[in-house]
This record gives sequence, C-alpha cells and structure tokens, in this order.
Amino acid sequence: MDKLTNKEEEIMHVLWKLEKAFVKDVLAEIEGEKPHYNTLSTIIRNLEDKGYVAHNAYGKTHQYYPIVEKEDYRKGFMTAAIDNYFNNSYKNVVSFFAKEEKISVEDLKEIISIIEKEK
Repeated sequence: MDKLTNKEEEIMHVLWKLEKAFVKDVLAEIEGEKPHYNTLSTIIRNLEDKGYVAHNAYGKTHQYYPIVEKEDYRKGFMTAAIDNYFNNSYKNVVSFFAKEEKISVEDLKEIISIIEKEK
C-alpha cells in the first residue's frame, strides 16, 4: 500500500464515512479551508491510482467508493508508526503515552485485563 499524504488521508476519512460519494459530496464534508473542486477531483483520482478508491461511472461523472477498509489502513499505519518511531516495541508505545500523560492508570489496568482475558 502506498503511503498517503495528509490531504489524501483526510479525503479517505470522508469516503469511509460516506461509503459512496461524488466529488461534490466529498467537498461538502471537508471542514475548514476547502480545496478547489478540480484539486479535490485530482486527489481522489490519485487515490484511485494508488489502489485505495474505485468508481462507478454515470456518464461523465464518477461516484467514488473506498476499496481499502479503514481497519486495514489503520493496521498498516500503526505497524509502520510502531516500527519507525518505537523500534517495533509496543512497550515503548505504551510507555510513551504514559509519560506524555495521554493514558491513565485506569486505562492501563483495562488494557491488562483485556490481555489477560485473551490468554
């Protein structure tokens, strides 16, 4: 899977949410500064070239839909981030969030409980 730019990732989140959409539908969902219609259309076509999106043609207009599941993308993204930033160590990931105070003791206890139930 090719790496996505931040803007491509933003568009994918919209497509995952909408499931099927024309460019105008995606444009309507974008918050903040909106790209020009033609720019957005190009980004979506790039996503199609990268294998993330496909389309149904209705005359000259296309309705796009994701062909990569959000969960599959998330797994790949997290695996790459853990490999690149945490030396492939989940312990390093958890300790990072603990040090940054992004995860509470209660959350850690819940994670331990989930792990113990899985064994």
